[in-house]
Formats: sequence, C-alpha cells, structure tokens
Amino acid sequence: MIRPILFGIEPEVSHETVLALLGAAGPVMSRLGRPARDPRLETTVCGIAFPSPIGLAGGFDKAARALWAWPALGFGFAEVGTVTAQRQPGNPRPRVFRLAEDEALINRLGFNSPGADAVAARLAAFRRRAYPIPLGVNIGRSKAASNEAAPDDYAYSLDRLHAFGDFLVANLSSPNTPGLRSLQMRDAIIPLLDRLAERNRALGEKPLFVKVAPDLTDLELEGIVSALPGRAHGLVATNTTIRRAGLHSPARDESGGVSGRPLRDLNTQVIRALFRLTRGHVPIIGVGGIFTAEDAYAKIKAGAALIELYTGFVYGGPGVPRRIRRGLRDLLDRDGFTNVAQAVGVEAH
Repeated sequence: MIRPILFGIEPEVSHETVLALLGAAGPVMSRLGRPARDPRLETTVCGIAFPSPIGLAGGFDKAARALWAWPALGFGFAEVGTVTAQRQPGNPRPRVFRLAEDEALINRLGFNSPGADAVAARLAAFRRRAYPIPLGVNIGRSKAASNEAAPDDYAYSLDRLHAFGDFLVANLSSPNTPGLRSLQMRDAIIPLLDRLAERNRALGEKPLFVKVAPDLTDLELEGIVSALPGRAHGLVATNTTIRRAGLHSPARDESGGVSGRPLRDLNTQVIRALFRLTRGHVPIIGVGGIFTAEDAYAKIKAGAALIELYTGFVYGGPGVPRRIRRGLRDLLDRDGFTNVAQAVGVEAH
C-alpha cells in the first residue's frame, strides 16, 4: 500500500525514507531472527554457511543503517557499501531516476559515503550482538584518489572494515567514479589486488570478491580471471551497465548506470562466461535484473553460487526475498535437486 506514496516522490528521497524507517524498526526486527531454515536452500561458499543464496546487493544499504531489516525480510545475507576511505557526498542531485516502463533504475550516485572510519564505528557498535546472516562489506575508490593511489586508498578501507565483514568486495566497476573501471584492466588490477591480498592475509584472511562490469569483452574478463589466483577468492557479476539499447522511459538518456530488467540477460551472459573461464572453481555472486524466482534460478544455472537483489527489490517490495525463496525451492524440486548447490552452472556449457 505504501508503494504509490514512495513512488510519488523523488527516488533518492524515497530510498532514504525507507532506510530510515527500517533502521528505526531495528529493535523490533532484531527479534525476528534469521530466515526460516530450509536445507534445500542452505549453501556454503568460501567456507561461509549461507541460510539461503538470496542476498541484498551492495549499494542499497551503503552505510549499514538498517542491518536488522535484512534477515527479518528473508534475505540469506547482506552486503553493505560501497564504502570509500574518505567521506564524500557523491555526485550532485538529482542522481537516481526511475524508468518504470523498463522496470529499471539509472543511478549516478558516485559512491556517496560517510567514509570508512564512520562505517567502521557503526559496525563495531552493531557487531556487539550476533548477526544471524553473513555480512559482506563492499569497498571502493575515493573520488579524490587517483588510480595510481588506488591500492593504498582501498587498503585503508579494508584495514578499517576487515574485522566486521564475513566477506569483502572490492568494487572496481561503478561507471560513476571517473576512471574507476580502468582498474579492471590487467596492468591496474594486479597491483591493486596484491595490496589488498597482503593486508587481508595480515589481518586474518577472509574471502575477497571482485565486482566487475557487465560491459567488458571476453578478453577483458579473461584478464580479470587470470589476476585472481593468490589474490582474491570470488567475483560479483555484475555492476550496472552503460548501455541504453531498448530503453523506453523518458529518463533513459540520463547519465549513469542502468540496473533492473534491461540488465538481466546481459548479466546472465557474463555470469556464464565467467563460470566457463574459471571452470567453476571461483564462486560467483550474480546480481542484475532479478525480479522473480525464475530470474534467480537462471543466474544459478548459469554459474552463480549466490544471487543479490536491488532493483527487483525496489519494484517488488519487501515480500520479494520470501517469494523468491518459495519459488526457488519449487524449481529445485521440479528439477530433482536436493540442494541449490547442485544447480550451480548446470547450464553454463
């Protein structure tokens, strides 16, 4: 019932309102606990036990403001961030646009973040209690830092936030920070991941994922995959796309990255390509255009060990995680799988 109200106001204001309400409800939601247990959906990735493969994508709760809401709404894990080393406001508003006709969003937020120190302080207070689902922390490059300074900039955030995440994500692929996506190229990604791997091991190694763009060539994807051994443990596929083909909404020409339904098939293709390149040995978190259980299942069969929701959650509302859980369970039963891990990559070849 509240959707018409929220969709009647500016998208970023709507988003902030929802986070404020969910954050305020934290004491109540913290008593609701974790998602209902279902052995068919439980999975282990990088040694971490996930109660379900359905997570909240990075970018939704950038500053860890509503953490108790996510298990209460049925998510099996959550990813906070992107967090930058320096406090920064992001790009000027307006910077988020609804494309209702396309079931999509365009954002050019530009890593608006209170900074690693502030988020670390919030997580330190929060982590005094046990959290019922795995928590990922997504870090990105500060706008003021050059790509040459990126290894130290990312390492600062990793140092501050390492203690609070079950896994970490290095975001190299937002289209809204100038020059960021070039960090995915082999001559830049290796020194960056070397620096992060060094700090990760020194602090007590945790799974480190690399978030990539959907607009890369097969050769560029191969370069990223070749840089992972000994440095990172997994991939998040994908960030938003800069493509505009087929969009119909009036806001389609706004600059920024497109998420939602138009990204779905492109994202699945990238997941499949990465699964093939890694021969299924590197876990992939699939995110992009997931609205239904069928969408989630397609990502899993293409090679995603876990999936994350963002735009589908915005359009579908708070019941989406549980609807996808129920539908995914039925699809696994239909195909004779007793656990979701058995379906990963079955249609990647």
